[in-house]
Amino acid sequence: MTIVEQINQDLVTAMKAREAERLSALRMVKTALKLRETELPGSVDDAEAAKVLGTLLKQRRDAAEAFRNGGREEMALKEENEARIIQEYLPAAASLEELTEAVATAIEETAATTAKDMGAVMKAARAKLVGKTIDGKTLSDLVKAKLS
Repeated sequence: MTIVEQINQDLVTAMKAREAERLSALRMVKTALKLRETELPGSVDDAEAAKVLGTLLKQRRDAAEAFRNGGREEMALKEENEARIIQEYLPAAASLEELTEAVATAIEETAATTAKDMGAVMKAARAKLVGKTIDGKTLSDLVKAKLS
């Protein structure tokens, strides 16, 4: 079952169970996926759906942080709950060990030595971690640390 099909099925289940918070989050996700589908010539596959979900997840985390900084704890918790629901549909996150190993391998393959080579290393490391959810900031920090 694809990510989009799973979200549609869970949306119906949330409606029947009257889970307002989950229903709201799933409707937001479905809307984002439909919007992306209109931008593409074909339908949204799992890889594209994962990108959209990753973007939504980052938005939720950033919003939660902004609400928390503004003293709006209840809104921060709402955003974090939405992020948790979105996270359920993403592939497993890459562990720190996997990230470190991918960065080391990418540095060897690209023969990178300076921070100027960071883009090539990031691209190669991401290629090694296909199928996993990657935190770009963590990956970037690891690459910077290794190249400096």
